Amino acid sequence: MKPSVLVCIPCLLTGGTEIQTLNLVHALKSADYEVTTLCYFEHTPTIVNAYKDAGSEVICLSDEGTRPVGIWRTISFLYKGLRKVLKAKHYDVVHVQYMAPSAIPIILIHLLGRKTIIATAHTCADIYPNLRLVLFLQRHILRAFTCISLTAEESFFGSVSLFTEKTALAKRNHFTIYNALSPAVPIRQTPRIYSETVTIGVVSRLEHIKGMDLVVPAFQTVYAKHPNTRLLVVGDGSLRKTMEEQAAPLKEAISFVGRQPTDKLCDYYDQIDILWIPSRSEGFGLTALEGMARGCVIVGSKIGGLAELIGKEEEFGMLHSPNDANELADKTNELITSGGLAEVLSTKSIERSTDFTQGLYSNSIARLYHQLTH
Repeated sequence: MKPSVLVCIPCLLTGGTEIQTLNLVHALKSADYEVTTLCYFEHTPTIVNAYKDAGSEVICLSDEGTRPVGIWRTISFLYKGLRKVLKAKHYDVVHVQYMAPSAIPIILIHLLGRKTIIATAHTCADIYPNLRLVLFLQRHILRAFTCISLTAEESFFGSVSLFTEKTALAKRNHFTIYNALSPAVPIRQTPRIYSETVTIGVVSRLEHIKGMDLVVPAFQTVYAKHPNTRLLVVGDGSLRKTMEEQAAPLKEAISFVGRQPTDKLCDYYDQIDILWIPSRSEGFGLTALEGMARGCVIVGSKIGGLAELIGKEEEFGMLHSPNDANELADKTNELITSGGLAEVLSTKSIERSTDFTQGLYSNSIARLYHQLTH
């Protein structure tokens, strides 16, 4: 009988956590595990079907895709749902995607008698006001706590350990397994060719934490010096209306195309010469990796896993200080006028993306689960 895994996630919407969790499903299926994905709250048919197509059974606790209001209703809802799922079938491993309110499911799953529980954090610790609960779970309940970058792991635990073929599990563990490039965004096989018209782009939720309030002001500065530039905004969110109002004076140079399905993202990355990621928090920077795989030159915030992915200045991209629209514009102007730097960084970006393939990720997951289930 195949060993079975229950993957728990709060929602199945279009986002980096869902994409990376889908990579986990692919990795587990390729290692011959039986996989069930349990979604607590919001979900969309497109993403649910993507998980089913990957070979996972999908259980949605909320048929309507909503979540209860209030902590006690949430606890009751999750307890009843988890108890029903765990009574219906034995799972060798329960893998919880750790984002609010995942501390509650971890504790409930433990109280319901499951001992082999993994949690994966998809952020750095800076979004958590208090780490005591995280540290308690890692030290006393979880079999392993995995992070998506060394920077993220250090922010949680103050020390780092990259999971490799030499890693032997102790009773309690924390380590890094890097995110993987989605199979929907293949690595470019030919160099990018840059023209006189430069397209700057963002592919993001249009939210403050992603630094989207900096985008139009920074582009206005770039456009004033380089009127041959264009801005392409891919995504949606609470700041879209504000950004569109800011962009009105330059509406001929700025395009908003809204949220796009994963299988269409390559078409947009291939239109973007310089990809802006001015985030205020990033555990890894999956959008940056996708853009790098397609030869975009990244100009991103010097924060979290994003800085780790891009490397030191002008190694695989350009870094700017967080919250600084002027420096974001300055770095972009430097790229535009540098006479060949963009082409060099584009080639280096493509090479860098090969360090984060699905195959490498799947090998790490297979080694980890083999130790957990044998």
